[in-house]
Amino acid sequence: MTIPPPRSAADRKQHVLHLLESEQDVWVATASPAGEPALVPLSFAWTGSVLVLATPDGSPTGRNLAGSGTVRIALGGTRDVVMIDGRVRTFSSEQVPAEVADPFAAKHTWDPRGDTSSSGAYAFFEVTPVRIQAWREENELKGRTLMRDGAWRV
Repeated sequence: MTIPPPRSAADRKQHVLHLLESEQDVWVATASPAGEPALVPLSFAWTGSVLVLATPDGSPTGRNLAGSGTVRIALGGTRDVVMIDGRVRTFSSEQVPAEVADPFAAKHTWDPRGDTSSSGAYAFFEVTPVRIQAWREENELKGRTLMRDGAWRV
């Protein structure tokens, strides 16, 4: 297998932004207060500065997001990794601001604010990235941190 040459940090940032705009789902990793891990795929919307997630507020992931205020999100495949660590703000379906919920509803043509399924009430989670890393192969591990402390390094 031939490994392509490493991309520049600027190219990786553009790729990350493209994935945030074009992808539908991410892997969301959380932990309970007792340290029990949870890893689930969730749909998301990117507003240009935050990711918006929605899941039942009583689900393990919903409880963990609301309780810890932190999350790790994975985007892409194992040979095209984007890892996002973020701070979480939680909103109930009744209290979520339109600027948080509307992008999610528009992207997915489904609005959790009106969902009355048996899953329970949905909550919205606004994730502000504080660290973003991106790499494809070992030759991109050096310099993989593109954002630190919420500021792009490129």
